[in-house]
Amino acid sequence: MSKGFSLQKPKRQRFQLNDVKTANLLREQFPYTTVPRILFDGVVVPPTLSKDIWITDTTFRDGQQARTPYKPEQIVKIYDYLHQLGGPNGIIRQCEFFVYSTRDREAITGCQELGHKYPEITGWIRANAEDFKIVKSLGLKETGILTSVSDYHIFLKLKKNRGKVMSEYLDIVKAALDEGIVPRCHFEDITRADIYGFCLPFAEELLKLSQQSKIPIKIRLCDTMGYGVTFPGAVLPRSVPRLCHAFTQELGYPGTLLEWHGHNDFHKVHINAVTAWLYGVSSLNASLLGYGERTGNPPLEAAIIEYISLKGDSRGIDTTIITDIADYYRDTLRSIVPENYPFVGTECNTTRAGIHADGLLKNPEIYSIFDTEKLLKRGLKITITDKSGMAGIAQWLNDYLKNNPVEHEPINKRHPGVRQIYDWVMEQYALGRTSSISSDELIAKAKHYIPGMFESDFARARKEAIAKGKQLVDRICAAPEVQALNPKTLEPFLKKLIRSEPALQFLAITNVDGHQICQAHTQRGDKGLFRPLLKVNFNEKEWFVNVKTTGESYCSDLFFSRFTGRLIITFAEPIRDKHGNIIAVMDTDFKFDELTKRLNDPTV
Repeated sequence: MSKGFSLQKPKRQRFQLNDVKTANLLREQFPYTTVPRILFDGVVVPPTLSKDIWITDTTFRDGQQARTPYKPEQIVKIYDYLHQLGGPNGIIRQCEFFVYSTRDREAITGCQELGHKYPEITGWIRANAEDFKIVKSLGLKETGILTSVSDYHIFLKLKKNRGKVMSEYLDIVKAALDEGIVPRCHFEDITRADIYGFCLPFAEELLKLSQQSKIPIKIRLCDTMGYGVTFPGAVLPRSVPRLCHAFTQELGYPGTLLEWHGHNDFHKVHINAVTAWLYGVSSLNASLLGYGERTGNPPLEAAIIEYISLKGDSRGIDTTIITDIADYYRDTLRSIVPENYPFVGTECNTTRAGIHADGLLKNPEIYSIFDTEKLLKRGLKITITDKSGMAGIAQWLNDYLKNNPVEHEPINKRHPGVRQIYDWVMEQYALGRTSSISSDELIAKAKHYIPGMFESDFARARKEAIAKGKQLVDRICAAPEVQALNPKTLEPFLKKLIRSEPALQFLAITNVDGHQICQAHTQRGDKGLFRPLLKVNFNEKEWFVNVKTTGESYCSDLFFSRFTGRLIITFAEPIRDKHGNIIAVMDTDFKFDELTKRLNDPTV
């Protein structure tokens, strides 16, 4: 490396193709038998942030090459999420799709039917002129074209030379222009390519074609193997700043027509992509959760956060959708998302250190990157270990109360129950434990030492039973036989119902005067117990008065039936005509024990 750095001044010049006879594999940088070398010559170029920057998505193209293929309906769902995330200003500007299979085309059609302006749907094809017909038939205005630029690909893969492949690439581009399709040339493996001897001469010819045709020709700068580096003074082709500078400042290719596409082989995928933004490239190509060939592409959710950081304005971005997307991948697609993965991992905002937990109790800003509750719909969390301390345990308990609301004051670290749980935790680790304390263990200990935090099993069962009873009542009232109130059809319906529903103890339907429209129904063998009610006027009963006065449903507390001695709940529901007027009231008594048996019945 030279002792000092010098700024390279912008200049425009004509670039000549260096049509070498043999491949230049840049062995000084890429020896293959050892780790690639990063070389320096001390030349530094100035950043030139493009006035307008945006994100493009490759989840359904490169991202799909690294995982189980998506089903068409899954692609449509994710595409809609991308639309919501990027917002109305198109911060997520485009999505690219394969176009060859029936499933590919079904997915494209499904996304098109959503009618979203952004992300724009684009294609990806091989360098085959016939494939433009497929692109055009799908109504796409733009497609990516594979145009590999390194000698590794030109000589070793394609078995051709630079002059030959450039001629073929230009012919393909012309075919796209003839069809009125915007070509996006993917400069594959550019960080192992001869920038001045092939890439810039090829790009210069593309620029001429664009000017002649009046159709934009885009270039995707593909760091296929993840060799790009951001270090000041690093040499080409690995230097991301100098590579971007060469295209935008030396050649004069518009930054709005340039796009960066990277891979994470050397853990630099995100910073390389953002650096391309800083050095004049408008478009950052990314994939949800970083899915992509081998080690993956720039994570799109990280690019979203970086965009807001650079712009200081969300411009319609809805960052909460990041959590919805992560949940969809975990819950529906059954994808494994590392727990500590930034922004999307289930524990990305979880702390284990006691001193951090103590800080969070005092003020969440001390150990939180930003308001994750507001921006990601994810509250701060604590995981308990021997390093958590009493403050960490108190924070965990308060988080539990927040998600499982009961009437209880916030718990501080001086609570005697917290001390007892802390002593138990420390005992676990003294005995050789190495794993963190699970939620189930903490809940069990909290129930023992701080029982007031929890709703009793009986109270919870009562609440769930009431909800289930209301579902049954609603279903009965919605039945056409009940709505019609015709005794000829109502009687057999209720008779069949009472036999099929063992939770029902008593059911009666009365008119607005309190007189029965049809006979009351009970379980077989119980009719004699209810003989005093079979022809009674319910006009003064609490449930009847309540429904008639308020026009709303009524539910009693639990009580023991004076007829059967069973624990029951009474429901009363108004029955209305088509104008909304109450024309009858249905009274139902449910046996609590039988009703609780129905709690896990999905048919109700």
